[in-house]
Amino acid sequence: MYLKCHTRRKDGKEHRYWSLMEKRRVAGGRLLDRPLLYLGQINDAQQAAWTRSIAAFDSVTQLPQTLALFPADRPLPEQAADYGVQVRLSELRLLPPRQWGACWLALQLWDRLQLGEFWRPRLPASREGTSWYHRLQVLTVYRLIDPGSEWRRHRDGCLGNALSDWLDKDFARVAKDNTYRCLDRLLAHKTERFTFLQARWKDLFGATFDVLLYDLTSTCFESHPPFPDGDKRRYGYSRDPRPDGVPGVIALVVTPEGFPLAYEVMAGNTADATPLRAFLEKIEKQYGKARRIWVMDRGIPTGEVLAEMRQSDPPVQ
Repeated sequence: MYLKCHTRRKDGKEHRYWSLMEKRRVAGGRLLDRPLLYLGQINDAQQAAWTRSIAAFDSVTQLPQTLALFPADRPLPEQAADYGVQVRLSELRLLPPRQWGACWLALQLWDRLQLGEFWRPRLPASREGTSWYHRLQVLTVYRLIDPGSEWRRHRDGCLGNALSDWLDKDFARVAKDNTYRCLDRLLAHKTERFTFLQARWKDLFGATFDVLLYDLTSTCFESHPPFPDGDKRRYGYSRDPRPDGVPGVIALVVTPEGFPLAYEVMAGNTADATPLRAFLEKIEKQYGKARRIWVMDRGIPTGEVLAEMRQSDPPVQ
């Protein structure tokens, strides 16, 4: 990366504009200049616009001192003779900035929800020293501040944020498969995890569970049959415009505030009405009986299931 100056003459005056550029190699081995950041005009006539004041600590006087930055190819203005510092713009480098505040906030939310108390005893380290607990923290923070696939998270590592500093761990050499193995370890605690989160949501946010929203969506697998018995990859109705992929169905129950209460991954050929009865029983078993109101698409419940809901004790609307 480098700084590039753009010069323009207007009304007999020279105006200079700066951009941060990079060299990008394209097809055929050619190098092209790609602008990354427009810095604007830098000249003495617009001093207030481009001058940046900084506070430096003087090790001799043990006091902070205010400085102002100016380009090295121009003389210092008279009013800045005592505090001006000339900078060689051609030698400035932009290092990859790291996300710091969002990581801090995500870990604060983690502690506020007391997720550490829940997951630490359930995710002990492996015999090889893999910390599954910290793996889960990294995955959770990424989902919150920069959602993406597990492969993308592994490919990018923690170069763009300060998670390694906050957690005091080096994630640069983590094996790719460990990310997926961490997710596998979460399934065994699915039911108790939702029970724990229900209690935290009730304590922190006063969440109620008398109005629930239920819906289904589908995901797509880029694979080809044949599939083994019991595999969830089955051809059926796909909500994605992907006729080349094999669908899978995901059912989800959330509160009006957006707190998830239950989910299930089912075969791609599952009809919309099939899992509803099982979800009604699951919610009642986990969260107790209540006079609940369910909100869902009109095509999901069958007449038989609607009758059972209205005749239950207490009735479900």
